[in-house]
Order: sequence, then C-alpha cells, then structure tokens
Amino acid sequence: MTPSSDETDEPVPVPVRVVLPADPVLGHSEQEVVARLWRRRQTETGWVYLVGLPSYRNLEDGSVKAAEYRVWVRAPEHVRPVAGVDYDQVPTEPLSPVPPTSVVRQVLGKPRPSGWVLAKVREGQGPARGVLHAPDCENAPESAPLLDVEQALDVAQNPGTQLRTVCGCAQELTPMLHGFDHITDS
Repeated sequence: MTPSSDETDEPVPVPVRVVLPADPVLGHSEQEVVARLWRRRQTETGWVYLVGLPSYRNLEDGSVKAAEYRVWVRAPEHVRPVAGVDYDQVPTEPLSPVPPTSVVRQVLGKPRPSGWVLAKVREGQGPARGVLHAPDCENAPESAPLLDVEQALDVAQNPGTQLRTVCGCAQELTPMLHGFDHITDS
C-alpha cells in the first residue's frame, strides 16, 4: 500500500528551476534544470532552498536507476520559479526575530541579576557581621537567599555590615542609604 500524503512526514515537493554554474573548461554557459523544491530556510545572509536535482544511481547488479541529489542552494541566485506553480505550501523556516539591541545594552553588556546576597561573618563574640554582595559576585555565597532592595538596605544600615565595592554593591546601595550629596568627582 502506498502511503497517502497525510501519512508521510515529508512534504510534497514542487517544481523549481535550478541554475547550474557555467563551466568554462568545457565551454558550457549557465544552464537551468527543473528540480524539486523541498524546503526554504532564511539565514542571516539570505534565503537557501533545499532542492532535489534529478540524477542517476548505479545499482549492485550493474543497472542504473533514476535518483535525486538533494542540496541547499542560494535563492534567488540559483533558483527561478516555474510559471503557474504555487509555492505557498513549501515548508518555510523564517529567521527567528531577534529583538534589536540598544546602544546602551551594547555598551553595558548583559544586565546582572537583580538583588543582593549577604555573606555572614562570625568572628568571635559581639554583634553579627556580614558583607553584602551582588548575586553574581564571585565571593557571594551560593546558598544565601536573594535580598530585594528593602531587605538589602535594612541589612546595610547595620554597623557590622560592609558593602562590597568590587562587585558594585556599594556603588548601588550607598546613594540610597546616604543620598547622592556625598558623591564627588574624585
């Protein structure tokens, strides 16, 4: 039993003209051959089409059988439409839309995760001490919970808490703790 088109996973190809390259050694100019168009794919450099070129194949018993050679070719440089053929049913893979990158994002790079983490430091007796880090800081404890801005400011007001400058925690929280007046040009 021959499977119906509904039972097969492969799409039904449609005819398309493929432009074969010229061969100056043999003295052939460009030629066109009708092939089968299987799929279309958009890439960052343009469109490519998967075409099946008619060919032959040798069998073990020495006979020759019609075959198809499939290859991706650039469109429109290597393909031409066949008059009257509907190409709307050809499986088409458009390039995934990539949101435009703003100039600010290009300059600053990927944003760091939001929030802060507290590394608790216990040195002998006395009040608890700690160091606030950005969550992506290499010295931030991995198991520490992520603090939002309110929690981080509450912890930062503790005299035993240091704000780490290397990871940017101090630069982010100090203006919120003490205002912007203390910042100078130096």
